[in-house]
Amino acid sequence: MTTLVSHTDTLTRDALAVLQPGFLGTTAPDWLLRRLGEGLTSVGLFGRNIDTPERLAALTARLRAERGEVLVAIDEEGGDVTRLEVRHGSSFPGNRALGAVDDLDLTRAVARELGGRLAACGVNLNWAPSADVNSNDDNPVIGVRSFGADPELVARHTAAYVEGLQSVGVAACVKHFPGHGDTAVDSHHSLPRIDADLDTVHARDLLPFRAAIAAGARSVMSAHILLPVLDPDRPATLSGRILTGLLRAELGFRGPIVTDGIEMRAIASTYGIERGSVLAIAAGADAICVGGGLADEGTVLRLRDALVAAVRSGELPEERLADAAARVRGLAGWTLRAGGAPGSGAAVREEAESGPAVGLVAARRAVRVTGTAGPLTRPPYVAAFTPVANPAVGDETPWGVTAELARLLPGTATGSYSGSVMADSEPAALAAAVLAAAGDRTVVAVVRDVHRHPGMARALDALLAARPGTVVVEMGVNAAEPRGALHIATHGAARVCGRAAAEVIAGRGARTFRTTP
Repeated sequence: MTTLVSHTDTLTRDALAVLQPGFLGTTAPDWLLRRLGEGLTSVGLFGRNIDTPERLAALTARLRAERGEVLVAIDEEGGDVTRLEVRHGSSFPGNRALGAVDDLDLTRAVARELGGRLAACGVNLNWAPSADVNSNDDNPVIGVRSFGADPELVARHTAAYVEGLQSVGVAACVKHFPGHGDTAVDSHHSLPRIDADLDTVHARDLLPFRAAIAAGARSVMSAHILLPVLDPDRPATLSGRILTGLLRAELGFRGPIVTDGIEMRAIASTYGIERGSVLAIAAGADAICVGGGLADEGTVLRLRDALVAAVRSGELPEERLADAAARVRGLAGWTLRAGGAPGSGAAVREEAESGPAVGLVAARRAVRVTGTAGPLTRPPYVAAFTPVANPAVGDETPWGVTAELARLLPGTATGSYSGSVMADSEPAALAAAVLAAAGDRTVVAVVRDVHRHPGMARALDALLAARPGTVVVEMGVNAAEPRGALHIATHGAARVCGRAAAEVIAGRGARTFRTTP
């Protein structure tokens, strides 16, 4: 590929500095190390890059050997969205569970512990927390990633999370500005539109971001959403009115603004990633997140050259690019001062002699139980009604209660019933298939956002009509009426949420759970 300018000049270094690319594999490729030497300041990590904490620490150490002040970023929300524990499920419940408990000290402690594990592996920027107010229960992409639907609750927990995370030297990146909670469209697939009035936006969606800024959040991530009351023409990521006018001038935020993944279709299908990157920096963004599905040197060079060309043509002021690069480098410097030397990547701790880890404590406290059915003493049959995974979560991470129930009740069996099966099958026939597989075992039906999936709801109702003693575990947003002899809402599908639900089902430690008559 022909480059537009010398690898060593200031313009090229600034163009590289504003990119946050991903890569493939669990070791740093040569091309990435070369670009770090040429000015690249950030690297994004995803589940594909992570094997063990020790190997992750070795990877980040290799990056720092090439460039001491490097931002190593990750999308580690805990709960459903985990990269650090992508193959096993998170040791921490997500935001919805923390919001259900509504204990700010607990939220702060969870964020501090999660941040400590990231810091031990050499990760110093977390694309979290989600500050979105999930005001639309049909939201397909936020849901349990939000602390809840109450703006005041979301605001106070967002601030507590930022404080906990940054107390161990890991910079928070609060997302998705100006608020992705009132959408029924996933911006991974297309451009959502929010038709809220200005008073609602300020009173609802912006409140958590104001709280995050007041708490000292080091960075903010933009949303690929169209909010006509703020800008009728450009999505937030590409809007100078929203990024420079609202976030900078009105809300007073001074840290770097990071875009959501530029390869997401809301931007890529409409503007293309090169044009989208130029427009984002021109609008006031300082860093381009790229790498969810574009993890190669060619993508980095294309974006670098697009930014350089835009400066050369006069479309992008050189001062704007230089300012963006300076903000990114400034954040990298803060993490070095705040966090000190990264640790050795200590293994994930589940329980210690001092008692359960804070994530498990939080998951247990978040459980809500309806019904009076007694605990199971025989191994059940778990029917997992599995919807299509949202791209932010992915389908790599296991979820449910089967593994934990099998530990407590050996011999537990399971079957998975996917979204396509539920959509194509008659509810009675699907219920009959579940019962045939279960035999005389008690059925534990595990669902996720049953209110958003009519096929799942019909299958569940048919199953309950045929077997009223079925236990129901809702691991998504608990918006539907409780069903089942025992209904357990976990407010998330993290591994620890599955464990907390399994403990209720098997009658272990039930005194720690809140029960609704």
